[in-house]
Amino acid sequence: MPEGELTAAEVVSALDRYIVGQQDAKRAMAVALRNRIRRMRVAPEARGDIMPSNILLIGPTGVGKTEIARRLALLTNSPFIKVEATKFTEVGYVGRDVESIIRDLLEQTITQLQSQRVAEVEDEAKQRAEARIIDRLVEQERASREGPPPESAAPTEGAERAAQPPVDEPDRRLALRRERARRRQLARKLANRQLEDRLIEIEVEESYSAPVEVFSGTGYEEIGWSLADFFSQMAPPRRRMRRMSVADARHTLTQEETERLVDMDRVYDDAIRSVEENGIVFIDEVDKIAGAYTESHGPDVSGAGVQRDLLPIIEGSTVSTRYGSVSTEHILFVAAGAFTSARPSDLIPEFQGRFPIRVELTSLGEADLRRILVEPSNSLTGQYRALLATEEVELEFTAEGTAELARQAFLVNERDENIGARRLFTVMERVLQDVSFAAEQYRSQQVVVDAEFVRQRLGDLVRDQDLRRYVL
Repeated sequence: MPEGELTAAEVVSALDRYIVGQQDAKRAMAVALRNRIRRMRVAPEARGDIMPSNILLIGPTGVGKTEIARRLALLTNSPFIKVEATKFTEVGYVGRDVESIIRDLLEQTITQLQSQRVAEVEDEAKQRAEARIIDRLVEQERASREGPPPESAAPTEGAERAAQPPVDEPDRRLALRRERARRRQLARKLANRQLEDRLIEIEVEESYSAPVEVFSGTGYEEIGWSLADFFSQMAPPRRRMRRMSVADARHTLTQEETERLVDMDRVYDDAIRSVEENGIVFIDEVDKIAGAYTESHGPDVSGAGVQRDLLPIIEGSTVSTRYGSVSTEHILFVAAGAFTSARPSDLIPEFQGRFPIRVELTSLGEADLRRILVEPSNSLTGQYRALLATEEVELEFTAEGTAELARQAFLVNERDENIGARRLFTVMERVLQDVSFAAEQYRSQQVVVDAEFVRQRLGDLVRDQDLRRYVL
């Protein structure tokens, strides 16, 4: 769905198909997205002054913080990346620097755009590859008919022309008609996969592998990739003859023709433009780099320093990448955290100021868990039905069964750690473990998951605290 066609209300309605509740967060994300669309419609001279509405999502784990941002990106086909704030270290420490977030986002966007462009030219690339295969088959057949040249000394050009008998025009036309007929015959056989095992020799281009090892996670990725690009440009393309089956030749030549048809420079430019105008960066676990948490827990690799390093990227700066410079001025940043051991006010003031919109997500109750099991388009019960249907097992959840699943998950969340909707995965897997393991014994049968079915498999576990902690 094109981004420009979505109103804020339509965005919330679309998110409702996948996420239960959390209306405040959905509305805030929808407004932030719509403001970005509105900015593109503002006069160019005023467009640069309008900053994105960065959002801080506050709520316990498993309530839908990440899912809201991810679904929003999928809905609008926007470049999206999710990173953990704890992965990064302050400049001066060994580890990933915060600018790698933008580089990774650009890499993902380039991969997605390239896949789209490849799909667009796939048919033409296959046609070109099959034409090259037919040419090579005809050449091999002609060479086999004429035989190898004599081993005697090669005659001079004038003597060779004198030795060749003149070719009559009718004979030449007849030979051309025969060759065209043979090409059509080979094309039909190729289309019908009748020549897959036939061996041919084709000329292929070998990709250059630069003798540079890139150490990811050390902060020197960009230097390594720059050296690799430098060496690849210095080395001329290498081509050599390879003997392979027609099936392998079709695959190899299709890839080669695809690379020729896709303009990668244009892909790079379009990807940079898409990241700058439509990119969404989701920074999770920001509470783990907040002051109160890092001061009281373990060795602190300067969480406050990571916040300071993030400031220029969030505010708007230029990040150098191997494909060009990327401006982060209009990228939408969404930060999230549970804030159980820290508070949003424990973040440094400058970092708080970069996220002017704060939304608190509510914990999930038993009714919410019941709705999550059945209402979303990708509901957990629907997923298990589809999985076991591949084994010809019909799985049926009754209303009482889903209610009991939600009740048991809610009880475990209340008595132990509250991990929100993720507890449903644990409970569902435990309830259906026997059916999933011995699915062949239930083939062509219907398995009804009702309240009694759930209680039989979870009753003792939920009552026993020690077992519950380790199993559920």
